[in-house]
Amino acid sequence: MAATASTGDSGKRNGGGDGKAAPPLPEPLRVPVADSHTHLDMQSGTVEEAIAKAASVGVGTLIQVGCDVSGARWAAATAAAHDSIWATVALHPNEAPRIVHGDPDGWSRQGAREPGGDAALDTALEEIDALAALPQVRGVGETGLDYFRTGPEGMAAQERSFRRHIAIAKRHGKALVIHDREAHGDVLRVLEEEGAPGTVVFHCYSGDAEMAKVCAEHGYLMSFAGNITFKNAQPLRDALAVAPLDLLLVETDAPFLTPAPYRGRPNAPYLIPVTLRAMAEVKGVDEDTLAEAVATNTARAFGL
Repeated sequence: MAATASTGDSGKRNGGGDGKAAPPLPEPLRVPVADSHTHLDMQSGTVEEAIAKAASVGVGTLIQVGCDVSGARWAAATAAAHDSIWATVALHPNEAPRIVHGDPDGWSRQGAREPGGDAALDTALEEIDALAALPQVRGVGETGLDYFRTGPEGMAAQERSFRRHIAIAKRHGKALVIHDREAHGDVLRVLEEEGAPGTVVFHCYSGDAEMAKVCAEHGYLMSFAGNITFKNAQPLRDALAVAPLDLLLVETDAPFLTPAPYRGRPNAPYLIPVTLRAMAEVKGVDEDTLAEAVATNTARAFGL
């Protein structure tokens, strides 16, 4: 999730999007792929509609990501009810300081409200741990560090939560899905100190080409979203250019990060082909070659 400081009650579908018309259906992919990271609970319409629309353009599998306790419950339940959906569960990095400091509106740089304390964070993490054991839950995330929306007062809670999520992922043998925003060095440091799980996915990859080389050396997967198409995203395209094909995933992070030329309109899993084709152009490979690699990588990462 790229944009919000706290997901709130993400167990309830809230009709996400900004009221603008949904983009048209793109030309279907010839090789089916998965949307490796989406938030159906924040999108408009029903789950069934999202599945059908995505399937119609060659996106046959959706990874639904839970970002707080209620959202994680919803992700697990939704995955259990639909064969084409799998779940990941976690406390978003910005959720951890919100819980510790008792701020229902999300942590801010200005301070906190009534303290919840470390015990409240432990209780939430215990439920994430229990949900991570479920067979339809294929990843632990999105977790990590976010220094864009959380000030220095919240960093300790974020790092504590991140370390606990790493342990949960290793205990259950699940992929670790990382949210890294303006915290590249510390994310890599914590992974090294804790010992990374067997599968690590950098969701909505936000580093530069040098970091992509570091990720490649460690076998970390890099998942690219619609912002790869933005005019000011040349550093992302440079990173994609050097990232190995066998470490690439594609995602929407919907309803956020709608790819050009539809930026500003609601995103959804059916727009994966737009991003994948832009990625293929950057990589200098044909669409089918990239789709085959992405499909193989996603299946390997999440045990699909």
